[in-house]
Amino acid sequence: MVICIASGKGGTGKTTIATNLAMSLNGKVQLLDCDVEEPNAHLFLKPELNHTERITTPVPEVDLEKCDFCGQCGEICQFSAITVIGKKVLTFPELCHSCKGCMMVCPREAISEKGRELGVLEKGWSGRVEFIHGLLRVGEAMSPPLINQVKAHIDPEKIAIIDAPPGTSCPVIVTLKGSDFAILVTEPTPFGLNDLKLAVGAVRILGIPLGIIINRCDVGDDRVATYAREENIPILMEIPNDRKIAEAYSRGIMMVDVVPEMKDRFQAMYDKIRELL
Repeated sequence: MVICIASGKGGTGKTTIATNLAMSLNGKVQLLDCDVEEPNAHLFLKPELNHTERITTPVPEVDLEKCDFCGQCGEICQFSAITVIGKKVLTFPELCHSCKGCMMVCPREAISEKGRELGVLEKGWSGRVEFIHGLLRVGEAMSPPLINQVKAHIDPEKIAIIDAPPGTSCPVIVTLKGSDFAILVTEPTPFGLNDLKLAVGAVRILGIPLGIIINRCDVGDDRVATYAREENIPILMEIPNDRKIAEAYSRGIMMVDVVPEMKDRFQAMYDKIRELL
């Protein structure tokens, strides 16, 4: 089973839920941190990393001796990553989406591929939990290819917990795709409700079953709970605004280590998700 932990905004406790859920479950478990722009699950799991891999994406390289400057490559590219000006071919690797269209239409077979570095992928173990995350290169804007490389390590024989990026933009959609269930983490505030609605809309477009966790449930108001009832979305768990949990978080300590009974609650939540599916 693949469970994706997402949120409409940052700071709701998404990583807290993902890491504590992974450490609470029985059986074979993976945690994949797909928040590649700012991964932080490792700060809590503290895995022993045993594999590092440089991740690249293919971009065009033009052989000017073969090129007849016909311009077909530029015409097919929807992202203006390649263009022909007179007897020059300009490429903009940062805009390339690696679709290979320019190679396919080139009548002279003058375009080949070279790799452009996106970042690194690291793997390891935190106890019995397998850990995989990606680290996007500083200054790099194209995170979906690196996210896909992280997701390529999903083991269908294990329970895969995915920590998604915040928001509802392209990296989140790429992360959510293929999941069996989505957990949306929110907080009972006006901003939390607004962004939750955006996240629910995105998940429903993808046709993924979903549930909600309300973090710091005893602050704010009850509009999130009311919205969940009106939309027939199950509230999987409510977590109080507990100072002990907050202090542990600030030190990189797992919630289940300071409030041991939470482990049973996370396991019960997983059992409920299985029932919903």
